[in-house]
Amino acid sequence: MSDSGASFDAIIERERGLRRSLSARRMTMIAIGGAIGTGLFLGSGFAISMAGPAVLLSYLVGALIALLLMGCLAEMTVAHPTSGSFGAYAEYYLGPLAGFLVRYAYWTSIVLAVGTEVTAIALYMHYWFPATPGWPWILGFSALLVLVNARSVKTFGAIEYWFSAIKVTAIVLFIVLAAYIVLAGRDAGGGFHNYTAHGGFFPRGVWGAWTALLVAIFSYLSIEMIAVAAGEAAQPQIAVRRAFHSTVVRLIVFYLLTLALVLAVVPWTAAGVDESPFVKVMRALGVPAAAGIFNFVILVAALSAMNSQLYITTRMMFSLSRAGYAPRRFGLLNERGVPVQALLLSSLGIALATALSVVAPKSAFILMISISSFGAMFTWMMIFVTHYAFRHVRVRAGAALLLPMPGYPATTLLGAALMAAVLITTAFTPAFHLTLVFGLPFLGALWLLYRLWYRRINLPGSGE
Repeated sequence: MSDSGASFDAIIERERGLRRSLSARRMTMIAIGGAIGTGLFLGSGFAISMAGPAVLLSYLVGALIALLLMGCLAEMTVAHPTSGSFGAYAEYYLGPLAGFLVRYAYWTSIVLAVGTEVTAIALYMHYWFPATPGWPWILGFSALLVLVNARSVKTFGAIEYWFSAIKVTAIVLFIVLAAYIVLAGRDAGGGFHNYTAHGGFFPRGVWGAWTALLVAIFSYLSIEMIAVAAGEAAQPQIAVRRAFHSTVVRLIVFYLLTLALVLAVVPWTAAGVDESPFVKVMRALGVPAAAGIFNFVILVAALSAMNSQLYITTRMMFSLSRAGYAPRRFGLLNERGVPVQALLLSSLGIALATALSVVAPKSAFILMISISSFGAMFTWMMIFVTHYAFRHVRVRAGAALLLPMPGYPATTLLGAALMAAVLITTAFTPAFHLTLVFGLPFLGALWLLYRLWYRRINLPGSGE
């Protein structure tokens, strides 16, 4: 690590070549596209079954962590807009090993998260085609989105904008309709009494509400991709400021309002992962064809999240390659400025999801969540740690703080402590028992790989 800002310019320089054509509006929609997907529309049902109405507190704490994270990321991204993002920041402010671990852990996590989205897509298509297996839908939709990402970042941004616009419009309409039904008393079985009618507000106890935080964190995952997209923003400093603020506010409002209304309309005891709780709400409201229409909307939501995740994993692998930690071919760009080979490698989660949908169709979704969560949770924790080091170095060097994190260092340390607690909690939660079982050995394997790689590239006569 160096105190000189000029040395970070070397990282930015090696990642040049990507096209800067994303506006602040599209960056915001990309972040929303990644974060409003399966976690809200399907995973929320699993969280409700774990905590009951107290899931609102789970998502509120998750929103607090997300808000702290975005504050840290915004400050670092305004200073260093590059596609390597938090991986590059960890490399510079914590050391090459940290940059290596963060990038690979995050890349693996989101590759697996792509698998959760396509697994969910198979569940959504089952609504219309109950007799058809899931794998043909997984392969068909996956091929379509890989082609979209292979075109250009401008094409990706345009399609993701409209995907996200459909989701946001549908959520707003859902909020309006469900609020009218609840407040006007149009549904005899619905109402805010559902918050306490089936075992009280904490039917699973405080521990149930805390463990549901794991699903809440998973639901908010991918908001950090806005920092990666900054590397292809037309005006990074302006776009980052606007996009970070609007994204956080919208996400918190959407998640908390929609869940509050879901719990008021449908008893929490009816929640699960066999079907989206939103579809159950629309069916309970008795609106003609509404359940089918909303099933289409959440299908679009899953496609949108998957589209965004393919984008971010591709850029993270591109960054790894340009840093010398992955084969050089994954850092190559085609004539449209897209790292296509990195994109194809990042589609591995699709193959795993396809296999799981055949072998264990009923448990595939929860299994994919549990194993994909470690890398993302580890990355969130490391973003807080990196920000602590970032601020220390910047202040000591007398550098300007363009978008300072309010309450530093207390807010940064609080975020790191909460994420560490969340990771530890997975060890005591049956549905997430594979998170650390998979994650810790994987992190150890990455450390060993780095040591071998670092030794190889530093041998006398090494060409890299």
